[in-house]
Amino acid sequence: MSTPTPTEQLNRRQQLMQTYRMAKKTDRLLSLWMLGAFIVGAAIGFALFSFLPGPIWLFPVLGGLLIGFLLMMIIFGRRAQNAAYRQMDGQRGAAAAALSMLRRGWKVDSAIAVTKQQDVVHRVIGPPGIVLVAEGNPNRIKGLLLTERRKHERVVADTPIHEVVCGNGEGEVPLPKLVKHVTKLGKGLKGPALTDVLFRLKALDANRSAVPLPKGPVPTSMKGQRGNLRGR
Repeated sequence: MSTPTPTEQLNRRQQLMQTYRMAKKTDRLLSLWMLGAFIVGAAIGFALFSFLPGPIWLFPVLGGLLIGFLLMMIIFGRRAQNAAYRQMDGQRGAAAAALSMLRRGWKVDSAIAVTKQQDVVHRVIGPPGIVLVAEGNPNRIKGLLLTERRKHERVVADTPIHEVVCGNGEGEVPLPKLVKHVTKLGKGLKGPALTDVLFRLKALDANRSAVPLPKGPVPTSMKGQRGNLRGR
């Protein structure tokens, strides 16, 4: 029986408060943005529901509170997510943490290849095919990506393989845009083909030696936060 993670052990209110405190460290204006969103949403809701028949105050007040709260949570979710990306940016393993935000239909394998200098390649399998995501020194990861591409081509030659470098340099994809970039790479793999690729890659991974994880602080998965921000 699996042991629940600390995030899973928290109740809904505690999870939201934890996310709020983490975001507040980076986004000092978070409270003001949330308050402003609630006021604007409440005003819009009050105006819209004031035309409904019924008690003069009931529907406008309820509508204002509902829309105000909804808009406040949308703003909170977006700014908290941006704050999380800013906190992770530059840390080892940040790309893997960001990729955990991918929804169903995607499989993320973190750190399938790591150099002594802590350059790392992660693998994402989904509708676009295979996406190799590298983070580290731009000069060293080119060779690491090439090696991984060749390994995968020997096993799944007919599957599209994409290479992405996460970073802030020229030709690289910034961390906050990584998930969106990966999801827009196309839809070259689906259904039975995806299952077949996963089966073939098991054989490839079985022949790998144990990969040492990057040293130092590694950001935790953002899956729990994704659930908080989406209201799940």
